[in-house]
Amino acid sequence: MKRHVPITIAAGALAVSTALTGSAISASAEPSAPASFAEPYRPQFHYTPARNWMNDPNGLVYYKGEYHLFYQHNPDGNSWGNMSWGHAVSSDLVHWKELPLAISHDENEMIFSGSVVVDHQNTTGFGTRANPAMVAVYTSNPKAGSDQNQALAYSLDRGRTWTKYDGNPVLDIDNNEFRDPKVQWYAPTQSWLMTIVKATERKVAFYSSKDLKSWTHLSDFGPQGAVGGVWECPDLFPLPVDGDSKKQKWVLLVSLNPGHLYGGSGTQYFVGEFDGTRFTPDDDGSYEPPAELSVFEDFESESFDDWTATGTAFGPGPAPGAAAGTDQGGVSNYLGERLANSFHGFDGSTGTLTSPTFTVQEDFLNFRIGGGNHPHNPDEILDPPAPVAASMIADFEGGSYGEGWISEGNAFGTAPSTGTIGDQQEVTGFEGSGLVNTFIDHDRAVGTLTSPEFEITNDYINFLIGGGRHPMSEADPTAVNLIVDGEVVRTATGKDAERLTWSAWDVSELRGQTARLEVVDQNTGGWGHINLDSVMLSDEPAQPASIETTVNLVVDGQIVESETGPNSERLDSASFDLRRYQGQQAQVKLIDANSGGWGHILADHFTFSDEPALSVVERADWVDFGKDNYAGITWDNVPTGERFTIGWMSNWEYAGSTPTSPWRSSMTVPRRLSLRTIDGEVRLTQEPVTSLRSLREGDAITANKLTIPEGSTPLAGGSGDGKTLEIDATFDVADADRFGLKLATGPGQETVVGYDTVTEELYVDRTQSGRDDFSPGFPGVHRAPLEPRSGKVRIKVLLDWSSVEVFGGDGDAVITDLIFPDPDSDGVELFAEGGSARLDQLTLRHLGSFRD
Repeated sequence: MKRHVPITIAAGALAVSTALTGSAISASAEPSAPASFAEPYRPQFHYTPARNWMNDPNGLVYYKGEYHLFYQHNPDGNSWGNMSWGHAVSSDLVHWKELPLAISHDENEMIFSGSVVVDHQNTTGFGTRANPAMVAVYTSNPKAGSDQNQALAYSLDRGRTWTKYDGNPVLDIDNNEFRDPKVQWYAPTQSWLMTIVKATERKVAFYSSKDLKSWTHLSDFGPQGAVGGVWECPDLFPLPVDGDSKKQKWVLLVSLNPGHLYGGSGTQYFVGEFDGTRFTPDDDGSYEPPAELSVFEDFESESFDDWTATGTAFGPGPAPGAAAGTDQGGVSNYLGERLANSFHGFDGSTGTLTSPTFTVQEDFLNFRIGGGNHPHNPDEILDPPAPVAASMIADFEGGSYGEGWISEGNAFGTAPSTGTIGDQQEVTGFEGSGLVNTFIDHDRAVGTLTSPEFEITNDYINFLIGGGRHPMSEADPTAVNLIVDGEVVRTATGKDAERLTWSAWDVSELRGQTARLEVVDQNTGGWGHINLDSVMLSDEPAQPASIETTVNLVVDGQIVESETGPNSERLDSASFDLRRYQGQQAQVKLIDANSGGWGHILADHFTFSDEPALSVVERADWVDFGKDNYAGITWDNVPTGERFTIGWMSNWEYAGSTPTSPWRSSMTVPRRLSLRTIDGEVRLTQEPVTSLRSLREGDAITANKLTIPEGSTPLAGGSGDGKTLEIDATFDVADADRFGLKLATGPGQETVVGYDTVTEELYVDRTQSGRDDFSPGFPGVHRAPLEPRSGKVRIKVLLDWSSVEVFGGDGDAVITDLIFPDPDSDGVELFAEGGSARLDQLTLRHLGSFRD
């Protein structure tokens, strides 16, 4: 995703000279010092720059024996900004060499995503047929003004130096969200074809050109599929189906942020036909929900009947669309005349709505859901008691910050705030009449507020916190820090919500020491402020309060399944899988614990069925079911005719705060794409490039025909342990409910790669995979549908120092996830749950580093 942030131009970033038809970009002979490959979390066989920020792959092209990988890069720091094109080359897609910066930002523009072609026929006139130009088609993001436009640069020395075309821009439609051109030669019309997005319209546009300079609009595709975020980084290409060159389909890749199945950014794909002008998907997007066995609740009565309501959020009964007496609008896609709607009292109201108890007898409970996206967090509770202060450090009452407080910058004003500032969303959850609130000047103000010194006399520091989620690991944080001996020893940030909730630091190890509070706001973007109140020393930790807006399945008093809204007043399909709870007593519980923006939940039409109802996001075809494969595009001109892809291995939900230095972000391993008919449907499949085998070290470890007892068992007595592994395992689907592998195991840590026989899903569980404190969106379980084939499940795994890539079946179920385990967490185990499992065969190989 391309965000608009303040830009600092590094001195000496560009040298400009007159050459041919544009400005030539000069670069040093070599990039900065190479990576040591010994830094914590540095991948060994995934590409990373030696230092500084990287995101989307760009300009994938093969030329004169080299695979070129360009990418979004900040040459000046380890966070997003000053976007330019980094550059690396490889002869085999495995061993990469980082080259000097290719196309740099300058005083006029940043260089956003795009593509590179080799102009063999010299249609541009930039080169000759004997020495064709490599031509980059990129999105120019002007530093003055807002329109994104498309521009050209070219190279006559295999991409080592580049010249910007002086006729730029070559395509400008007066749109500030028009980007990421993927260009290819389209032989049937002997012309260039551009695939590009109108990001906020959720459209892919197609353009044609004879010379890369003058473009004609052909058609638009979309919106269709997943549309929860802006569309980015498209790619269009043909592939044979089942290896039959006479049976061909076209694949359209579209990344979006946010809106992925598991939150944040991800990439979907469409399979269909392209006639040179228009792309037509095989799936027209229509959907028929599964048949209903019986209706549990349709909310068509004027009262909630035998449902129990608490609080005021749900009103006296089901709502006829919008909540009565409010300005709520756009409530749609519910069935009948009424639905449950917690917007009564606007978003400031809270409450619950609980069904009568029922005995689970059917397989699925389907329903429709809308409203705010605030998921259930099992570590948070409803309406926790206020903590008891042993002594108050700061309550921000009395109209001033008090003696000894030092304010720098303009974010904190001259005194504490008394609540909401200007057109800020309503600020709630603070105590008394004063608090810290840095929304001054609409998030544009920055500064630091530092307390006088105090002694840590108790085990906990409790405080109320809200505002933006920008941790200290980002370049522009909004955070509250505890400073001891000049060092930050504890830090906390908001949750992108104006409601302040309790948080706690365990400071027992710091008792007796002298400390200061530091409140930091260095962010001028969205949610670029911090709220703080009631900072106290205490003998007990504050219990974190839930801010969820959810529909939950409660079994034996515990929430076992939960769904939240999509930040939309349009209801979408959802489902609870009841198969694990047959014969047990259950309830449905709607919770609105949020009084901030989108602080309400909508629900309707609960029905029992033999099949699950699928949301729009669940019906989309995902390139990857993990959270860390985004903006992937393909090489068009591979000599063998194969289609290879690579993606950015991160997620915009936390990309700016992952705990790596002096670089941030890596790429996935390159993968070979195919189309295969699976269960009657043409689907995209992936497998790692075979050249990865060149990194294998030592003898393979094998296992065959093993029974895995319930529990966990070290693989091969520990000889399979390692941090860089390739594993290919086939399991028989037998008695166990779940089985598979535990990787990167150590004290309190494991990354689980498993198979669920009840739901027929491959999954990766990284809830205990190591460091996850940098983002609440990082821990989680990510699942991909995968049916057994002939009673067997095949799982292939690539483990690197900070990632796991899992390929299920024939590569039709793929999960890519970052992990950050301790350096000593390198164990490998087999496991089974709910019975014993059967390992048919397994081969494990240790992999080396591509630098060796």
